[in-house]
Amino acid sequence: MIFTVLFFCVACSDGLPSFPEVGEPYAVTAGPKEHLLASYFGINSWSPDNRYISVLETDFTGRLATTSDTAVVAVVDLEDGNRLIPISKTVCWNFQEAAMFHWLPSWGDGYCVFNDCRDGKFVAVILNWKTGEEKIVNRPVSAVDRKGEWAVSINYSRLRACRPDYGYDGEGQDPEINTVWPEDDGLWLVNLKTGEERLLLSIAAARDMMPKIQKEDGLAYFCHTIISPDAKRIFFLARTVEGFQEQLDTRGYIYNWDTVSMIIDTDGTGLHRCFPDGWKGSHFNWKNNDELVVTACWNAGKCWSHVVFKVGKEHKVRHIAPGILDWDGHSIFSPDGKFLSTDGYWNKDGYRSWVLVRLEDEAILPLGRFYVPDGYKEQYSRCDLHPRWRPDGKQIGFNSVHEGSRQVYLRNVKY
Repeated sequence: MIFTVLFFCVACSDGLPSFPEVGEPYAVTAGPKEHLLASYFGINSWSPDNRYISVLETDFTGRLATTSDTAVVAVVDLEDGNRLIPISKTVCWNFQEAAMFHWLPSWGDGYCVFNDCRDGKFVAVILNWKTGEEKIVNRPVSAVDRKGEWAVSINYSRLRACRPDYGYDGEGQDPEINTVWPEDDGLWLVNLKTGEERLLLSIAAARDMMPKIQKEDGLAYFCHTIISPDAKRIFFLARTVEGFQEQLDTRGYIYNWDTVSMIIDTDGTGLHRCFPDGWKGSHFNWKNNDELVVTACWNAGKCWSHVVFKVGKEHKVRHIAPGILDWDGHSIFSPDGKFLSTDGYWNKDGYRSWVLVRLEDEAILPLGRFYVPDGYKEQYSRCDLHPRWRPDGKQIGFNSVHEGSRQVYLRNVKY
């Protein structure tokens, strides 16, 4: 059930931009099977002509995906009655980041890339879904530049050990779980056209900037990467886990890790931490080539907050709507950069809140409350909204379970 408060602002005499009209959600997938957008939040799901969106089809929930759980990679034809078109399958997926599907606009009509396991190795599959043509790249993608020419890759087996709900099951990569600070693994750059790869930053090389590990039973790892619009910088999270085997033994999942937010130039220079100790970092999005929003423990406090900053001037962060947006949300800028969309986790009554913030004056438009049934609160298969904008700003897509099953929804946006 959704409760939506509508108070659309009209153009004001002081020149503030009007809030767009955000329509009610409507499903573009349906049961009996379940569906989710085929990539992480903030990533474009629409084909270059906006006719298709990318989704995964699954038939279970309530646990981690394993190598036995094959998901269908599909597109939804938005101009043909939301017809679901299966285009491939994958065993490299999870309920949070799906299969990290990206469209490849510079390749031509129908080209996309997603992760899978082929011949026992985690790879990226470049597919023209209209012709069936395939090309295999020897590393899975974590982020892809907007043109679709090159990608960032990380170790999804190591991620499975440290943060199971974001990694992949199986032996497709060497997790190096006996090496706390590996020198031969970290952030990789991959040329999708040629397959050429190089290690941009090893985990060992970032050791002095990362949270300390006091116990032997710990691991350091990189995750959650995003490339700037001009493809010159990468924002990523660098994390350490203390006593990860003890955590698994006592609770069955990883529940305690420490984080620093980092940026590096794609030529290997400019590596730096974004914030002082204790600020951490969770969700993020580029506004333009220099500005980002990050949910962080602002001022090393105990409360998560939304902060906006310019690269190189992180000490001058802007705390967005203090006292109101003090939560860890999936924050994304509207394509015109005037608004910030952010959703939160469920409250004690099981509802998620979602709001739109006008950045100029931090006025807030509620976008609804979405109910999460108990069956979708399991740690590893939870259903976050994970919104993303269509590049022209005319739609927002998201995942939800408010109608009883995991499905993909759209909302039309009118300016």
